[in-house]
Parts: sequence; C-alpha cells; structure tokens
Amino acid sequence: MKHILLLLLIPALVLPAFSQTKELDKKLKGLDAYIEQVRKDWKVQGVAVAIIQKDKVVFAKGYGYRDADKKLPVTPETLFAIGSSSKAFTAAGVCLLQEDNKLELDKPVINYLPTFKLYDAYATEKMTPRDLLSHRSGLPRHDFVWYGSTLSRKELFNTFRHLEPNKSFRERWEYQNLMYLAAGVLIEELSGKSWEDFTKEKILDPLGMNTTNFSVEQMAKGGNSSLGYIELNNNVQIAPYRNIDAVGPAGSMNSNVLDMSNWVAMLIKGGKYKGKQVLNESTVRAVQTPVISLPASVPLQYDEVGYGTYGLGWFIQPYRGKTLVQHGGNIDGFSANVAFMPKDSVGIVVLTNMNGTASTSIIRNHIIDRMLGLTPVDWNGRALAEVKKAKENQEKIKKEDDEARVKDTKTSHALADYTGEFEHPAYGVMTITSNGDSLGLEFHGMTSGLRHYHYDIFEGTGPQYFKDQKISFVTNKAGEIGELHIALQSTVKDIVFTRKLVAKEVSASQLQLYIGEYDFGGQVANVYLRGENTLMLHVPGQPDYELVAVKEHEFKMKAVEGFTFRFVVENNKVTEMVAIQPHGTFKAKRK
Repeated sequence: MKHILLLLLIPALVLPAFSQTKELDKKLKGLDAYIEQVRKDWKVQGVAVAIIQKDKVVFAKGYGYRDADKKLPVTPETLFAIGSSSKAFTAAGVCLLQEDNKLELDKPVINYLPTFKLYDAYATEKMTPRDLLSHRSGLPRHDFVWYGSTLSRKELFNTFRHLEPNKSFRERWEYQNLMYLAAGVLIEELSGKSWEDFTKEKILDPLGMNTTNFSVEQMAKGGNSSLGYIELNNNVQIAPYRNIDAVGPAGSMNSNVLDMSNWVAMLIKGGKYKGKQVLNESTVRAVQTPVISLPASVPLQYDEVGYGTYGLGWFIQPYRGKTLVQHGGNIDGFSANVAFMPKDSVGIVVLTNMNGTASTSIIRNHIIDRMLGLTPVDWNGRALAEVKKAKENQEKIKKEDDEARVKDTKTSHALADYTGEFEHPAYGVMTITSNGDSLGLEFHGMTSGLRHYHYDIFEGTGPQYFKDQKISFVTNKAGEIGELHIALQSTVKDIVFTRKLVAKEVSASQLQLYIGEYDFGGQVANVYLRGENTLMLHVPGQPDYELVAVKEHEFKMKAVEGFTFRFVVENNKVTEMVAIQPHGTFKAKRK
C-alpha cells in the first residue's frame, strides 16, 4: 500500500565467498534490478535476500539502507525483526519436547499445564499442543490484549479465560498469537528453562545462529541492526522498536539472512545441519504436514496458487504445481518471509525494514519462478493493482459510514463525565481524557483523539490504530457513564470496558461516622469497619460487601456493579443511608 519513494541507491552487497555457477548466474540475471524496483514501488528502505539450494547458501545480498537518514547500507549480516516467522522455532521446540518424551502433541495441554484455562470449558479440557500450534482454538486474534501491554508472559497467560471465542473449538483456522504464547509457557514448564534459553540451546546454537536474538532490546545494541519504518499519511518515517518479549514465542525474534539460511538449510536436509541431527526427520515432516485447511473463496483468485493449509508453525500451499512451505512475519517497522520448497530443495529468506509490506512475498515468488525455471508472473504488478483497488474500496466504505451518521445530535452528558479509566479483565485499562472541548484515548501506550460522531458515540481520529474507530459510551441506571464499548476484535461482539472504581481517600476517623445499623423497613443492615480503613456492609442472608468511597459521603460496592450508598449527614451525624440499586432507590433510617 505504498507510493514510490525516490532514494539514492547503493550498490548491492554480495558475499564474496559465495560462488555462483553459470546456470545460477543465468537464472538470477536481472534479479538485482527487479528487487530494487519492488523496493521502490513499496517504499521499502532496506531489504536482505538469501537463496538456499540443498544445504548451501548460493545468494545473499542487501539492498537499500538499514538507516535511511545516515545512508547506512543493508548487508547480509544486518539484523531485522522477523515477527511471526518466530513461530516455526516455537513449534519445533514443542516437537523437541515430544522427541524427549516429555509431551505428546495430541494429549490435552492441561495434562502439562493445569492452570491453562479458556473461556470455553470444552476447549480448555480438549486443547492439545497440536491445536495451539495450528491455530484451531476457536479464538480470534485478540491482539490488543498483548500489543503494547506491560503484562508479563504468565500474566497474559492468565487472561485467556476472559477472551471470548468466535468459533467452536477446531471448527475453523484462525490466526492466534496468544496460543503460541501458551506453547512457549508449555516449553518453559516442561523444560525448566525460559523459552528463550531453550530455543537458543536446542536450535540456535546447533545451527550456528549466533547473531539471532529474542528481543528488540538486544537488537538495539547491535552495530548492524536495521531501524524499522512505517508509512503514515503518505510519508515514510521511523517506527520505534516494539518490545513484545512477553508474547515472544509468537514473534519476538530478530535475525539476519545468513543465520536464517542455516535454519532453512536444516529443514531442507530433513533436520540435519553439517552432519548433525538438530531435529528428528519425523519432526521436520510433522511441522510441514497439513493440520487444518485455510479459509478460502471459490474460485481461487489466481491459478498459480492452490488452496492453502497450516501445519505446525508453517503455511503449506501448492504453488504452480509445486509444494511451498512458508511463513511471513510482521511487527512494527518490519516484514519478513521465510520459505522452502521441500521437493525442490530450494529456500528463500526475505527480510525488510518496512511495516506490513507485500514486497516480501512478491520477491519470494519471483525468486521461486527463476530458480525453478518457471515462466515469470507479474506478481508486483498484480499486488500494486490489488492495493489500489483496496484503497478505493476503503474510501467508499468510509464515505458510506459517514452517510450513516446522524447529524446535529448532542451527547447525553457533559464531556467531563466521559473521562476516567475503564477496564476489561483481559484487555486492561483504557483511559479517556479531556482537553477542553474534546476527548482523547490512551491505551497500552497508544493515543488517539476522539471526536463526537453522534449521540454517545465518538470516533477515533488517529493517527494510527484507533483512526475511524467507533466508541460507544453507555449510561448505567445510576445515570453515570458506566461502560465503553469498542470493536477491538472485529469477529466478536464489542469489547466492554467497565468504569474503574477510583477510591476517594477517607480517613479512619471519618469512616467512624458511618458505622451503625440502618433499618430498611424491618430489615436491618449493619455498616462496620474491618480493620482500620475498610468500610463493610452486612445484610442478613448475604455475603458482606466492601464499600469504596467515591465522593463525599458516597460509596459504591467494590465487587458489584450498579449499587451506590449515600449517607445523609446533619450536624456531623449520619441520620440516613440511601441505597441506589438497579431495581430502585431505598432509604434506611439509622437506628
């Protein structure tokens, strides 16, 4: 979705140690020019490409810049974030545990992780490691649970029970990063090591992947690490590194095309690298064996690409009569694609420093066509046309949405009443702020302006993640803005954030004022202190409730929504308690 950005081009760097046969030279003639054209068409600042034949790297080059402002060139050693291409390492790690008889792919996860709990009880009981790794949990992405969150890996793991599925368990393939987090926790539980240490020891070290690491914090310290870039408002700018260590097993790894070539060469060779068996051949077969088919429209868009499937950390699909095993990766400022053709013993690694670019698969497909001697397909032209059409459709949808707006409406409350913290047990806290005559949103370190759309609905102004996003504010029975609803996950109903109870500080001596018995027409409620600072309410036949001060002489129940208690004070004495409940307002004289 990019416009052409004119850059000063630098000569492509090639490793002198790589000798190319005349046949290979013929196949790759003109490849440099093609990659440079794709790079410009998609505004990619820098790209690195490697081609593997059997167990040999036959081509490795860098194009463009790892730092565009400083004109620092990309080399084959340049580190890029590989995003979800990390998933294949996590899947291999789980399979290594099976090789060591520490788990079975088709036995329930709760056999190994008793604290594993999902929203759906049946899925909790039946989910297996194979399900985690093949995206058939029934859960949609729910990515805003982890994206930008400060929760730890274990804390995110404990939020799963609050995430609503949108499909039945194993009904349909749905990409799911959090289940790969669960796979990482599984590795940690059964190995006694962190996912990072286990993966390094069992996979990276045997493959000589000495530059590859697991965090952008490590990448930032490297002398040959690429910056990430993103296009906003038709301008390419630096995208700050996004730390996603907590969800690392789904996508936090950083590597270069040389290290990744060792990984691909090992897979092509049935698990062997330099004569050593890193993965059992049965594991290499297992990860590229289809588990579930991908959603598809009929007829297919292109004759060259058949119906796809997903294995364990890999997409498997027909490509022009061949079998292609591949996985992309996208994280802030970076896009990657790692692929191999098992029967043809050809592998390709494409790493870029541009956010969400299609250039990785375009370059990959073009190289496959060259390496297998197939008639070239204009993948770049096709993709550019698709993006243009998608933009036109998006503008049309936005126009139709604006036409649905009811004009000249007003909010039901003053703007200040919409402000505050709203929380969800999995997604965390969303804060609504006020700046004079407008509202703003803060969530997981991301911000957006909010403009009034109609009635009690506001619309995000961006600049990025919440642009054009609708937020509905809901008034509770007490007449307060009690909830906000937002479609953070498009395939389930809106995520509901409930106003966070903000306690007003009240001294212990002030709390003494409210202690006593209150008569609700024959039923007597008792207000008492637990300890020195906790006001409690006891109603016969019910559990005791904690009361939290929210205003002067006004309290809410801590654990129950919609109950407010106001104490009437005269001459510094409480004479009455007014209970405002969802089914009515009741007054009780103090005895």
